[in-house]
Amino acid sequence: MVPEKDSSRECDELIRCIDEFPKATVLVLGDIIMDEYIWGDVSRISPEAPVPVVDVRQETKMLGGAANVVNNIAALGGRAILCGIVGNDRTGEEIVERIESLNLPTGGIVRVSSRPTTIKTRIIAQSQQVVRFDRESRTGVDPKAMDLLLSFIRKTKDSLHAIVVSDYDKGVVTAEVMEGLRNLHRGSGIILGVDPKPKHFDLYRGIDVITPNHHEAGAFCGIQIMDRESLVMAGTRILDKLGCRAVLVTQGKEGMTLFEEEGEITHIPTVARKVFDVTGAGDTVISAFCLGLAAGMNLKSAARISNFAAGIVVGEVGTSAVKAEDLKQVVRERWGRH
Repeated sequence: MVPEKDSSRECDELIRCIDEFPKATVLVLGDIIMDEYIWGDVSRISPEAPVPVVDVRQETKMLGGAANVVNNIAALGGRAILCGIVGNDRTGEEIVERIESLNLPTGGIVRVSSRPTTIKTRIIAQSQQVVRFDRESRTGVDPKAMDLLLSFIRKTKDSLHAIVVSDYDKGVVTAEVMEGLRNLHRGSGIILGVDPKPKHFDLYRGIDVITPNHHEAGAFCGIQIMDRESLVMAGTRILDKLGCRAVLVTQGKEGMTLFEEEGEITHIPTVARKVFDVTGAGDTVISAFCLGLAAGMNLKSAARISNFAAGIVVGEVGTSAVKAEDLKQVVRERWGRH
């Protein structure tokens, strides 16, 4: 396993590549979610049941799922296009409004009456998640709506440098959709990346890059990743089965490991100082990794950039997006260059 190498020259190269992000256009196809947070304090247990009583102080909403991936790409300076399904409801309207407020196109967002917009609500007290409840439908999306999504991608294909599939298992990512993406991707030079769900791994054959966490990687391979040996076994098995260029396995506080099709394996230690909340960390990794590749980075440099970005986002409670200047600052700090 090849260790990462620090150098002043690499620092300058990473900064230069981050400055190239505005030239890259990334389309994100996947499950659009609204993340809702209810913030409060706990000082007593309910007399009705042995559960904490949360005194609500504040409520906030943030873009989640594929919408959060787009939000991350935009915050990093890239040109982002969201493609997915929302319900014909107020939450769907609000998501469209938020995307518009980012000065991003909304033509790839299809509104349907047959299902609600997915909302994940988290109750947070003393910086800890108390409970989460979801309002959603996981039934298949209307084929006509899926045709509209693929038609939109075909129309925008010539302007794209990368396509990211953000799979939250809410019905958008299907065998038909992935086959359509592979047909569009074939011979195009467009990077095709996936933030996966284990039950759909067989759908991702022929993509370029995939970013499972170690639980997802282990679930797909039927391996409990406990050490370097089991990690290498899982990473190489995913490479072989999917026939992709690279697998980037994220491992929480242990950092991440990059597996390349030529057989090289690179471990990248975490740069996170503190871990408060891993919500949205996977979105950040796939965003920075694929944006880096779209901007011309090699696999190792793009993986390192995604590691820096993830280190920022897990240090905050709630879904958040990393800005390009914050990312460059962390890169400079790594080499003591302020």
